Amino acid sequence: MALRLFRDSSGPSIAPGGSIVAIGAFDGLHRGHQSLLGTVHGRAVAQGISAAAISFEPLPRAFFSPQPLPRLSTMREKVQGMQAAGLDAVLMLRFNQKLTAMSAEDFIRNILVGRINAREVWVGGDFRFGHGRRGDFAMLETMGKQLGFTAHALPPVQIDEVRVSSSRVRALLAEGRFAEAAPLLGRPFVIEGHVEHGNKLGRTLGFPTANIHLRKRVSPIQGIFSVRIGVGEGPCSWPGVASLGVRPTVNSVAEPLLEAHLFDFAGDLYGRRIAVEFVTKLRDEQKFADLDTLTAQMKLDETHARQALGMNPILVDA
Repeated sequence: MALRLFRDSSGPSIAPGGSIVAIGAFDGLHRGHQSLLGTVHGRAVAQGISAAAISFEPLPRAFFSPQPLPRLSTMREKVQGMQAAGLDAVLMLRFNQKLTAMSAEDFIRNILVGRINAREVWVGGDFRFGHGRRGDFAMLETMGKQLGFTAHALPPVQIDEVRVSSSRVRALLAEGRFAEAAPLLGRPFVIEGHVEHGNKLGRTLGFPTANIHLRKRVSPIQGIFSVRIGVGEGPCSWPGVASLGVRPTVNSVAEPLLEAHLFDFAGDLYGRRIAVEFVTKLRDEQKFADLDTLTAQMKLDETHARQALGMNPILVDA
């Protein structure tokens, strides 16, 4: 059965037969999130009722932050991950002024009981909710006894004595520590998108690129990277080098652009969906004096990327 997605806080019950529900921001769907969703799915299957989740878009932290918040996943990727976890329904609440004004008690009555008909509510131990963040696990327990559901707090997931959290993953990625971030995510860090036309400058410099416009998405990383690319539904196996940033040397762009150059690739990728897996960070983005200097650095970046990916070096005529 396909996952059912809902956005509105009001309306008829999403789960008339009852639900086991997880609540959280779920940015990145890391190992902690996966444990929470796995528990909910297992409990729901055992009881023959719906497995569900409540999440928020935009993220609450992003809504309140004066600065754009880097994201580990888009809403689309988050929903895909929830479907892969076996959920039946997701209530992706619009996090806006109306929702922030809702009291914690009304959140429980109107959403947990009225909208999603919760039998069990599963959260992280530090979960807070409602106007002024007044709601906490103790309130869920108390009101649950009155309204017919039980509350459960899942202990934090730790890997090598490090607590798994979206903030920790963002920090590791920002430092280019992809190998350390991958176990916390449960997979390598990947950015996906459809390849769009650019100004073809890379092609004239000998480095044709597949371009993904991030638009309003704020990436946790910027710079030049060795990468592996997957095309369509294929695995991330094609080696390459990528730039993610604002192109300070030529045609500076207002929103970050991901440009991936696939080594020894001659096909047409326009309009196709690709996935870019980041392997190592080679350097920060920088502005060069002219195109010749930029091209020389791009050749050096390719050499370093091939080395990082375990490829043979480029053969250059003497």
